Amino acid sequence: MAVSLGAGVALAHFRSEGGLGDTAAPAPVSEAPPSPEPTTASPTPTRKATPKPKPTPKPKPKPTATKKKPATVPQSGPGTFTTATASGKVSGTSGTLRRYRVQIEQGVDLSARGTAEEIEAILAHPRSWAAHGRGRFQLVASNADFVIRIATPDTADALCARQGFNTHGELNCETADGVVVNLKRWMLGSPTFAGPPEEYRHLIINHEVGHEIGIRQHMGCGGPGKPAPAMMQQIKGLNGCRSNAFPYDEDGLYITGPIVS
Repeated sequence: MAVSLGAGVALAHFRSEGGLGDTAAPAPVSEAPPSPEPTTASPTPTRKATPKPKPTPKPKPKPTATKKKPATVPQSGPGTFTTATASGKVSGTSGTLRRYRVQIEQGVDLSARGTAEEIEAILAHPRSWAAHGRGRFQLVASNADFVIRIATPDTADALCARQGFNTHGELNCETADGVVVNLKRWMLGSPTFAGPPEEYRHLIINHEVGHEIGIRQHMGCGGPGKPAPAMMQQIKGLNGCRSNAFPYDEDGLYITGPIVS
């Protein structure tokens, strides 16, 4: 941007010899003309360069968040399973010890070992069964008391149908030898659950293992605005409750409701 400087330059002042009139008196011819007194002009002030303003840096564009693609869930699989070769410590300090193994249907994009470790952490959670004396649990690779299988919707339907359950390609179930988890629910969660799929997995395991430890009946909502019991079939509707994945609240109180089935 051009900047206009308003500095003026002072004019030189001169002294005149002679009178005060408009014309100076002539000097005698024989005399040398007097030397005029040296006149000193006022120095011209140095113009200081005005620094140009620094350009305002343009804001860097914010990186565009990459949307996470939803997981792809195959509808069916071969019906054969890979057993996780993993074992863990006993969680819980009282109650019957129940050893379990984890199986993943072959062809499914899940790590058998990683999934087994996730389930182990779910059962050892401080708001789950083991932390409140409702049993002890241990992940094993063989000689298990029950099995937790994660299967494609079609395979889950077939396994559950053997026990008389119609799971419609959507639901999980408990069978004579353990728990069947629908891969769709494991990967995508539930439309009625407010949290992410990772939290919904707590509800799946807590609900089905709840049946394993002897809680045979389902519960309903305990009241508007209250957390839904883990033994409630929350995917079928909350009926005024808030979705919840744990059997116990943060104060260690069991979350319950009326028996409905």
